[in-house]
Amino acid sequence: MRPVMDEAALAAFYAERFPQAAGEMELAAITDEGARMRMRPATRHLRPGGTLSGPAMFGLADVCFYLAVLSRIGPEALAVTVSSAIDFMRRPQAEAPLLAEARLLKLGRRLAVGDVLLTSAGAAGPVARASMTYALPPRGENMG
Repeated sequence: MRPVMDEAALAAFYAERFPQAAGEMELAAITDEGARMRMRPATRHLRPGGTLSGPAMFGLADVCFYLAVLSRIGPEALAVTVSSAIDFMRRPQAEAPLLAEARLLKLGRRLAVGDVLLTSAGAAGPVARASMTYALPPRGENMG
């Protein structure tokens, strides 16, 4: 499915509806398969041992998939996560940007299914992979 929102419209919607997170995570691009984002880690994202916390990594994966979905269906604020699993594979570099690449694998009438690959800038290989499923509001009932 082709995008119905461009990067500027998607970033503006995100900043307006989620100002508490919009400053931490930046939309890098809408892609053919979904979306790309980046997060610059701050001290609040670290856990003991000086690595990024799981919740910070999951947050980026969830927001990236959310924006990938919205890029295809439009500004539907009530698209929500219904299922997710994340595999942590490598320790990310705490000082490097965390990058997320979301892929929409299926976009149906009621559900969107996909995955998000997280990488640490400058590191070899992914640091985590998330599997995501979102429930979509009924089309034509824009709650955005």
